[in-house]
Amino acid sequence: MQVTETINEGLKRKLSLVIPKADLSSRLDARLDELKGQANIKGFRPGKVPATYLRKVYGKSAMAEVMQDAINTHVSETLTSRSERAAAQPKVDLPDDQTVLNKVLDGEADLAFDVSYEVLPAVELMDFSSLKLDRPVVEVTEADVDKEVERVFRQNRGYEPKSDEGVVETGDNLGLTFEGKIDGKPFAGGSSDHAHLVVGAGDFIPGFEEQLVGMKKGETRTIEVTFPADYNRAELQGKTAQFDVTVLHVDAPQAGELNDEFAKKLGVEDVAALRTAVREQMTAALASMSRQAVKRQILDALDETHKFAVPEQLIDAEFDTIWQRVKHEVEQHGKSFEDEGTTEAEATEQYRKIAERRVRLGLVVAEIGNINKIEVTEEEHQQALIAEVRRFPGQEQQVYDYYRQNAQALAGLRAPVFENKVVDYVASLAAQTDKPMSREELGKIIQDEGDDVPDEHHHDHDDHEGHDH
Repeated sequence: MQVTETINEGLKRKLSLVIPKADLSSRLDARLDELKGQANIKGFRPGKVPATYLRKVYGKSAMAEVMQDAINTHVSETLTSRSERAAAQPKVDLPDDQTVLNKVLDGEADLAFDVSYEVLPAVELMDFSSLKLDRPVVEVTEADVDKEVERVFRQNRGYEPKSDEGVVETGDNLGLTFEGKIDGKPFAGGSSDHAHLVVGAGDFIPGFEEQLVGMKKGETRTIEVTFPADYNRAELQGKTAQFDVTVLHVDAPQAGELNDEFAKKLGVEDVAALRTAVREQMTAALASMSRQAVKRQILDALDETHKFAVPEQLIDAEFDTIWQRVKHEVEQHGKSFEDEGTTEAEATEQYRKIAERRVRLGLVVAEIGNINKIEVTEEEHQQALIAEVRRFPGQEQQVYDYYRQNAQALAGLRAPVFENKVVDYVASLAAQTDKPMSREELGKIIQDEGDDVPDEHHHDHDDHEGHDH
């Protein structure tokens, strides 16, 4: 086989290959020999059909199969001999002239074609022992437990609708719509079609909930609030905003007391046991958030220290996946990019950068795993499947069946497990320093994280600026 390199620019390669007609002919003979034992042709006993007759009947169709198989084999062997790995399926360009192709199919000419592809870049890994990480440490205080127990009490005590004339009071559970504006212009994340809040819980920015007191179902009111100076989005810090708020429903808390009898209804022995359970859940949640913050530091460091060209094909594929979801979410909410405080061109640029980061991190993570023989065990894969199934209460069997019948989706559950194992490996080699902080500070770190990591995507239009999580 003859191979000529015609393009070698960055990661892009283009080769001209020629497969001799003798090679194709020998492959065709082998294929016809297989058909000889399978062909059932009237007038001939099985296995006794003459080769010349088989070539006449099956020659062209068999040659088409042989040609495709030869192309795949020779392209694979060529890349191996060149010590190259294609980033995606190589693109094969056959001759446009059908007359030329017919000669190849008739065994009268060599097969000449071009193959184009991008190679996976070489990844030189950093020294992970030089990596310095801050590990957030949050103490769960009695005040934190008090607040969470009160939330559990409110949530499980239940609510009942007030009459249309009932006014909003502290402790009521509201459904509402709102649209926020700064200097008369809507801003990204400042609106909701149906938000929920408990008045007095402090889940929204300071001053928001208090101004709802006294409103009735169906009433619209414009309220004004000022974003805190330390708000998690710098462009909103200290800004004054007006929100047009409409109350959709007002539900009052049902009667009940936070006592041992109430605790028993939740499956624990008494209030003390409820507090213990709440503390354990909060501690576990904070530990998970701390790991997430450390993971972000690691991914940021991997992105910063591994700068190399990324195959455009992979970026395009990742961007298309992101963009389809973004467009769907914007259209589903009846919004435009301008409503979200941007333009389609700006959003395109932003998400293309995220796509490039994801692809680069994916290549780095894969290389770390390959070099250090990090693998996802079958048990870990099954645990990931069980965790995914549990995310859909009442639909467990349907979700389980879906993954069992969809090999690609099932295999996809390995990716986040593999990534976390790689991150844990890097963390084990890095120098970690405990950094005490408040629950609110850790929450802001997590919320500030743009979810531009290899296997995830963040574009949640339900995370509105009215909230102060």
